[in-house]
Amino acid sequence: MVLTRVLSDDEAAELYDVLNSWGDFPADHFYDALVERAHNVLDIGCGTGGMLHHARDRGHRGRLVGLDPDRAALARAGRRTDVEWREGTAATLTAEAEFDLATMTGHAFQCLTTDEDLRDSLTAIRRALRPGGRFAFETRHPQAKAWEDWTPAHPVTVSQPRRLRLWHEVESVVGGVVTFTETAADPEGTVRRVDRAALRFLGPAELDEFLAAAGFVVEERFGDWESGPLTEQSREIVTIASAVRPPQDRAAQAAPAPKP
Repeated sequence: MVLTRVLSDDEAAELYDVLNSWGDFPADHFYDALVERAHNVLDIGCGTGGMLHHARDRGHRGRLVGLDPDRAALARAGRRTDVEWREGTAATLTAEAEFDLATMTGHAFQCLTTDEDLRDSLTAIRRALRPGGRFAFETRHPQAKAWEDWTPAHPVTVSQPRRLRLWHEVESVVGGVVTFTETAADPEGTVRRVDRAALRFLGPAELDEFLAAAGFVVEERFGDWESGPLTEQSREIVTIASAVRPPQDRAAQAAPAPKP
């Protein structure tokens, strides 16, 4: 939800590109290795397409598909035509057994804030994968309470596409869902854009329940981008899940057990 819009959506997409230039972060190298080994790749929440652009630059010859609901971001991604671009969310996926790998990078998985959206999205992702296909994503570990650093005291300054200072302010933390604003302002303090967003923080056990119901089994789990173990100090929950069976039928789940 945009509360103040002086920066256009196109400018915001360009700013996203600057802040999230692919190849600058340890997570990028982790995903690059997975994409390199997969022939048909679906990137959910692809944004401006950095990961898939980079894959093509590195010589990936398979099918690459990017999915995102943000038209401005997709327009920027679509400047390259050697990748397929689709508008939509995970829950709106209609693909069936088309991909070897699905990814959600940049903590995009945390945008699934309700149980219904999680179930619908994971079911659609599972359906889009071939048997044995893999779904790779990461979430911030709730134990680290990353949102406590989302304050005006921790701003980020950029010089492109214009000089701006960005900061976050948390509005609420309820049931694992953190609602916050992101403000972009000129150096002199003039506010150019304020966006409100919400992210859900799930622990490993909760994640695994949703994954299992959708037909996934956790194949690998890490606590950092160097494939270190998940510990009490981990700030990330990095998951690779395998599509091993069809999703559970919701009606069957909800139905009472038969009487003996």
